[in-house]
Amino acid sequence: MVHVKGALAAVGHMGPPWATTLLDVADPTRPRILSRIEVRPGTHSHKARICGSTLAINVESFGGGGDGTAGLALFDISDPLRPRATAFYRTGGSGVHRFQLDCARKLVYAGGGAEGFQTDITLIIDIGDPTRPREVGRWEGPGESRAAGERPAVSGAAVRTHHPLRLGDRLYVSLWTHGFAILDISDPAQPRLVSHVNDHEGGSAPTHTALPVGHEILGKKWLIVFDEEMGGGDPPAFMRVYDITDERRPLPAATFHVPKDPSGKTGGRFGAHQPHEHVGPDNLVYAAWFSGGLRVIDLSDPYHPREVGHYIPRPASGERYAQSNDLFVDERGFIYLIDRIRGFDILRFKGAAGR
Repeated sequence: MVHVKGALAAVGHMGPPWATTLLDVADPTRPRILSRIEVRPGTHSHKARICGSTLAINVESFGGGGDGTAGLALFDISDPLRPRATAFYRTGGSGVHRFQLDCARKLVYAGGGAEGFQTDITLIIDIGDPTRPREVGRWEGPGESRAAGERPAVSGAAVRTHHPLRLGDRLYVSLWTHGFAILDISDPAQPRLVSHVNDHEGGSAPTHTALPVGHEILGKKWLIVFDEEMGGGDPPAFMRVYDITDERRPLPAATFHVPKDPSGKTGGRFGAHQPHEHVGPDNLVYAAWFSGGLRVIDLSDPYHPREVGHYIPRPASGERYAQSNDLFVDERGFIYLIDRIRGFDILRFKGAAGR
């Protein structure tokens, strides 16, 4: 993933030798590498978030080897030329996969492993003191606690927290093959289930992200749900729209699909993956679509989302297709579109008329 604050970008790597690269993007036409952080043996750190002078990265078991230690690592980046490790928080299990950093509250909401659990659960970690991170809350779905002798409701498919996202005092949690949940975290120490929707009856691509829209559209509240294409999906993974005006009963409102490009650019792993985690007042959703590149989707009519722009980057060297994995839109409007194989593009969307 890529995360940008001001003129500083942090890029997480899919595999060794690097965990994170810090870049100066003050001039987006000439990004400049400032420093790199080495990966811990037996792990990868493909997610990174910046909060002031603190960098947080996931540390997840990957590729074998190492001592089995995994979790969340924090660095002081007040001098981005010389990142300095300040703390490592061990979670248990395979470590942290994906997370949100709530800079205002100094809280991390993560899908991560924990001792006694079969799969990743929802963890809330306080990083107010970046030298002493501590867990302040957790939530697990039914069938996750191995220590309690629980079994998955569906054989081989325990509930798994993939990516929690906070808005207000709610946490919107994607649950992989079990849809999504809305949690009340007005007390972060005691997350409480508000509702759960399993839209995977009969099987489909797993749910990657449940993104709440921070403002009303047509007088209602909305949740944008992205499934993750795993390869060969029929249909390929897509975007779902839910009306969550009554959060106890989310209602499906629409789906959004991308057809394959007739020029042959969209082969291999093609389908939805991850949106930019903010929908602004223009109601535009920016989404990474693997070999489908960047898709810009207008949500002004949530019952009929429509594409208003797209960009398919050139594949990484030696690859047949692009693999747009993640993206970030900074305060200046620049779009950072990262390829899971290698490299990223910096773009600007000029509107539907000037795609």
